[in-house]
Amino acid sequence: MKQHRRHFLKKLTATSAIAALSPMALEASSQEKSLLTRNFPKSTTELKTIRIGLIGAGGMGVEDTQTALQHPNIALVAVCDLYKGRLDAAKNRWGSQLFVTQDYQELLKRKDVDAVIIGTSDHWHKQISIDALHAGKHVYCEKPMVHSVKEGKDVIDAWKKSGKVMIVGSQGVSSLGNEKAKELLAQGAIGDIVYAEGFWARMSPEGAWQYALPKDGNEQMVDWKRYISNTNQLSWDPLRFFRWRNYLDYGTGMSGDLFVHLFSSLHFITDSYGPTKISAMGGLRYWKDGREVPDVLLGSFDYPDTPQHPGFNLSLRCNFVDGTSGTTYLRIVGTKGSMDVKWEEVVVKMNQSLASDDPYLQEQARLRGESQARASILPPKELVYTAERSWKGAHYDHFGNWFEAIRTGGTVAEDPEFGFRAAAPALLCNDSYFQNKFITWDPVTMQLI
Repeated sequence: MKQHRRHFLKKLTATSAIAALSPMALEASSQEKSLLTRNFPKSTTELKTIRIGLIGAGGMGVEDTQTALQHPNIALVAVCDLYKGRLDAAKNRWGSQLFVTQDYQELLKRKDVDAVIIGTSDHWHKQISIDALHAGKHVYCEKPMVHSVKEGKDVIDAWKKSGKVMIVGSQGVSSLGNEKAKELLAQGAIGDIVYAEGFWARMSPEGAWQYALPKDGNEQMVDWKRYISNTNQLSWDPLRFFRWRNYLDYGTGMSGDLFVHLFSSLHFITDSYGPTKISAMGGLRYWKDGREVPDVLLGSFDYPDTPQHPGFNLSLRCNFVDGTSGTTYLRIVGTKGSMDVKWEEVVVKMNQSLASDDPYLQEQARLRGESQARASILPPKELVYTAERSWKGAHYDHFGNWFEAIRTGGTVAEDPEFGFRAAAPALLCNDSYFQNKFITWDPVTMQLI
């Protein structure tokens, strides 16, 4: 019989499980407590400078690079993008000394590039990651790690052979919120996990991938032939280049963009390898702009009983027609309570009666002639953990994890195996939607069944 962590958790009493949340857990019915921050090396004199190259200088690539450069002893030396306008913008932003190119292979040949950030459209993640690893570069690849599940093994094999450090860019994995939720779940704070749900909502055009088209975004400024060289050969279309997330040849829809974040966080918190059964439904409800992917997507996932966790179910929702807010959350529900997990906050809600409140036990005490027990001070039913104001955020820490691993030969929180196990159910969610069927998956061997 499998020995589950929950076998240990069941030994905890109600009081000890609640007390595990905080050494001051008996002080109030609701309280707020800061999360600990982590510290990266403060001395920059002994840190070797890591020279990076950016491949894909769009919105996320720029944000990644700006975050990376906040760390000490990081230097940007080269930028690649297929749109010349972004290369000009890179020089204006980071200096005219930058080497710029529309051919990523030219960047990979440079000996002054130690590591690369890959912020391209999804359909180039696999090949650029493999080529960068073969060229001896460390890799930070935006999520999802691959464009389809059939690409995962090739990237993992290339990473293992390279000896280089590769991290996938689901930044929440390095968040203080996820780390605290992982700790609390292991302590038995909410009992055994039985269900989880996640939600991501957007409404604005930019949030729904209707990115602005540059005035000079024409075929003379974009290397369109290189862009489509590994997919269907189509005539120039600025929408398919600048709003690539809307099209299956280049993007992975709502699940590849957003569900993958929720999978990454859930798998980190629970130590899960992933679900075995996947289903999805949804539709194109509002953004009828020629896109090929839905703007409302619902996913259901079955997680099996494993040595890491008991079996549970997951429900994910994504809505680009949200008329209320830009809500995002991950909720983990257990036998004793629940946790609402955000990158900077964890809210623990308890729903457990103490033994003294049990009418059966009270009647037993009365029959034994025992006097009324003295009233007890109750532990809190809700605890709110928040990050210290000095925290620089999950994005900053994710890069810190990568840089530290490069310098020390260490490991990262989201290596390619973890990254693929988070990407696979998101990509298979698309397959379920478009093929109108259940998908079965082996998350251990990372293979379709």
